[in-house]
Amino acid sequence: MTKFLLTVHVLAAIIAIGPVTVAASMFPAAARTARAAPGDVRATAVLRTLHRVCRVYAAVGVVVPVFGLATADGLGVLGDTWLIVSIVLTGLAATVLAGLVLPGQDALLAGLETVDGDGPGDGVTGRRATARLAMYTGMFNLLWAVVTVLMIVRPGSTTGA
Repeated sequence: MTKFLLTVHVLAAIIAIGPVTVAASMFPAAARTARAAPGDVRATAVLRTLHRVCRVYAAVGVVVPVFGLATADGLGVLGDTWLIVSIVLTGLAATVLAGLVLPGQDALLAGLETVDGDGPGDGVTGRRATARLAMYTGMFNLLWAVVTVLMIVRPGSTTGA
């Protein structure tokens, strides 16, 4: 059963978290492109699609820690330091995604849809918001990269790897 749980955990991480990290990383550049061409329907559609990918796969990504905890319980490693650190970092990554990245994407999309030459999608505010979103996305991606390394290396694990 543990092998099944581990398999689902790893597949869910690849299938759910991978698209979020890629789409979230693409969003700031796409926002800059859309802001540079107000009224460009295609550029706005790209942003909406990237945002939808982030929202949907973030929701699906909830299964990653659920199956991860079940796997850890099956392996008897719930108290291991590397796992506790991974759980904390996963919580931080989820907080950054839900509290900063997704709302930042929402705000940039709303700003683009109201641009009339002086709206929030133009000028310094739009550039700063896009740069801030890129920073939050980088933080999210870095947290997931560290969690991934911890899951592979597992300091102090009994596998000897």
